[in-house]
Amino acid sequence: MGALQPVHDARERAIAVLSDAFAQDTLDVDEFERRVTRVHTTDSIADIEAVLADLPKSSTALTPPAPSVALAPATDGRDEPPQTVYAVFGGVDRRGSWTVPRRFRVIAMMGGASIDLREARFPRGVIDLEVKAFFGGVQILVPPGLAVEVQGTAVMGGFQNVNRAPPTPDPDAPLLRVRGLAVMGGVDISMRLPGETERGARRRQRLEERRQRRALPEVPDNR
Repeated sequence: MGALQPVHDARERAIAVLSDAFAQDTLDVDEFERRVTRVHTTDSIADIEAVLADLPKSSTALTPPAPSVALAPATDGRDEPPQTVYAVFGGVDRRGSWTVPRRFRVIAMMGGASIDLREARFPRGVIDLEVKAFFGGVQILVPPGLAVEVQGTAVMGGFQNVNRAPPTPDPDAPLLRVRGLAVMGGVDISMRLPGETERGARRRQRLEERRQRRALPEVPDNR
């Protein structure tokens, strides 16, 4: 880890502060995700601190938190065959506390798969997740503290490509690398806090939109 340790600690602390601000409604969903992405994609401590500059001092004056992503026991696992989850004419839901394998494959064909990683334990380093959706859908939920790198192709469908990986990856920190293909289907990668439901995220977004509309100045009608 060496020289990366100060950046790693600053990144973990910033994510904890942003998560708290999000939970307290200080940040809306879009702004929360934008700032977390910025924290993940820089190796500059100054840039990380700048992300928190406009937040209340009481929120930013935190002690360094414990790692926001749970780590599995130190095993390499690179030579192990990938574990595969199939959703064929049906649905698969993986959630809760579980250990993510080093190599993981999700195949959805005329079905749907939901992979919830918010309470999962990760091996250190790169985790390769291959996703293929044929006339089906795959939803992947990730916690704020997890670095993510996505490269996918969509044919008459959708594959959400996001990049939340630092320029210089920390070899001791998990990095989820998603690759895949969606044909007449979709792959969606969303960031949520642990325990937050889709309805809760949508409700939070609607409340924030209402607050923003109320804050807009009224335009006089001169007709």
